[in-house]
Amino acid sequence: MSLFFNRTFGAGKFLGRIILSNKKSPIVQRLATKTDQATAQVETRPTVAKIDPIQKTHLIDFGKYIAECMPKYVQKVQLTAGNELEVLVPPEAVIPVLQFLKDHHSGQFANLVDIAGMDVPSRPNRFEIIYNLLSLRYNARIRVKTYTDELTPVDSACDVFKAANWYEREIWDMYGVFFANHPDLRRILTDYGFEGHPFRKDFPLSGYVEVRYDDEQKRVVVEPLELAQEFRRFELSAPWEQFPNFRGNPATEEVTNPSEDKPKQE
Repeated sequence: MSLFFNRTFGAGKFLGRIILSNKKSPIVQRLATKTDQATAQVETRPTVAKIDPIQKTHLIDFGKYIAECMPKYVQKVQLTAGNELEVLVPPEAVIPVLQFLKDHHSGQFANLVDIAGMDVPSRPNRFEIIYNLLSLRYNARIRVKTYTDELTPVDSACDVFKAANWYEREIWDMYGVFFANHPDLRRILTDYGFEGHPFRKDFPLSGYVEVRYDDEQKRVVVEPLELAQEFRRFELSAPWEQFPNFRGNPATEEVTNPSEDKPKQE
């Protein structure tokens, strides 16, 4: 429907004329056609993980190059999920390897995206520390992994990446991994006086204490947790089972093993 409005001003007179038409303008017709085409072209195929063979070859070559440059520190280089490069190092090699990846001209991994932790109580070194690095120069990512236990500290990466400050504080708070030479290693997520580390597998899901408001004391109190009934367990399947197309990629593919006689991560 198109609308035309004409006005004539003069000697205090005003003339208005409205003409209504049922014909659609060409612009409206084009917009309607594009909307219909977009609705008809909705993607219905399942998501498929595609691995670029050229990119995979470059990752393998770079992984071998890292292992040859630092045979003293690199224990293993592997590809996970088909196109993710990982370098496994002992705890004492974290700083040299991170400094090498940051300063080397062929890498330039100058951005520390994240530091993550993982707890596997069945291992002698139950904690795994993962450093995710990004190279804006080459649009590439790499992952450095190391391991430790409850008592052995890991050198802080704050001197190499300033962004490691808060990430290491989070891992100390959640897992209890101590970072040596950290400028300010304090809890960052839990409350003052909190006991335990919530992301450890042996930490109870319900916690040890509860916080509530006491009407008699007129304040918030912290007291030992009391459950009215037995805590029930629910066994749920992993949500990623809905995507069977991702199962075709190998979970881990070893690139090289520079030294057979060195102890590996257990």
